[in-house]
Amino acid sequence: MHTPVTIIGAGLGGLTLARVLHVHGIPATVYEAETSPSARAQGGLLDIHDYNGQLALKAAGLMDEFHAIVLEGRQALRVLDRDGTVLLDQADDGTGGRPEVQRGDLRRVLLDSLPAGTVRWGHKVSGNRALGDGRHEVTFADGTCVVTGLLVGADGAWSRVRPLLSTATPEYTGTSFVETYLFEADTRHPATAKAVGGGMLIVPSPGREIFAHREKDDTLHAYVGLFEPQEWFAAIDFTDAAAATARIAQEFDGWAPELTALITDSDTTPVPRSQHTLPTGHRWDRVPGVTLLGDAAHLAPPNGEGANLAMLDGAELGEALAAHPEDIETALTEYEQSMFRRNAETITDDMPGIDSAHNTAQDLIDWFTKKDQ
Repeated sequence: MHTPVTIIGAGLGGLTLARVLHVHGIPATVYEAETSPSARAQGGLLDIHDYNGQLALKAAGLMDEFHAIVLEGRQALRVLDRDGTVLLDQADDGTGGRPEVQRGDLRRVLLDSLPAGTVRWGHKVSGNRALGDGRHEVTFADGTCVVTGLLVGADGAWSRVRPLLSTATPEYTGTSFVETYLFEADTRHPATAKAVGGGMLIVPSPGREIFAHREKDDTLHAYVGLFEPQEWFAAIDFTDAAAATARIAQEFDGWAPELTALITDSDTTPVPRSQHTLPTGHRWDRVPGVTLLGDAAHLAPPNGEGANLAMLDGAELGEALAAHPEDIETALTEYEQSMFRRNAETITDDMPGIDSAHNTAQDLIDWFTKKDQ
């Protein structure tokens, strides 16, 4: 390829793209705002699906490395009622197609698969502009800039590349999650550890919901979901851990204590995570020399697909560029049309979400039952 590939964002999608390009002998540079791979925690467990995320890892030639980081048994699923009654209890029999890995471990696998210097850390994008003929200039906060023949925005929900293609901006979904952790759960929080089980726990209720995962090192990682406006969360002082914990726990009054302990017994300060989405079916007209992948292209509420789709986007874009090394526009058109179709199909199969009137336990059980058929 005669023009360099510039990728903004060293998340899973951007790194998968860089890796697939490397497999095909195409150089790329990834610019990342974070100062190092360890600049912040990389989130919890990801279930990597055999119909998208694993296809991306196969294209990247990393299936052995992937299998080495899989946490056995974590595909187990429990759905409980608010009083602790078990409504669904699925064991992990080893035949499921969605093995779980730690996001940080998967990112490390991808980083380790790239040539040294591929990722340029500490490069926060401050602006970009089209130069004509498919070329773009990207400016960074430190005053440096780069001119590229192909610019890929893999920079997430608040993408700085997206405005080159679309006027769409993320909108609040109406739901936020409060993130907590319980460490050494089997010994320090045995009742809660038993309730969560060996994999994922979901406790659904209209407008209120608890998700928890058993991660490695005997850690329980919970997301406490509340269907409330952003102003409701803004009124809580999350710098005061005790007060914030008490306020969130108040919303789950009457729930079983082994469940509310995921809030009240957190070993970390509760952290709010507001959820945003791009318009349903977001797409754009072809603009020479630039495209998007992952959340930058199709941000959606959490449905278990986000990381998988970002990786598949990256893999398919890399393979399209490898298939058309002298015709970037053909490659981008091929990639985008496939991605747009996939995005539309995924939307129709979203997991039931929190809202003020729906998402009963039975809705959720029916959805999981359908997925397993």
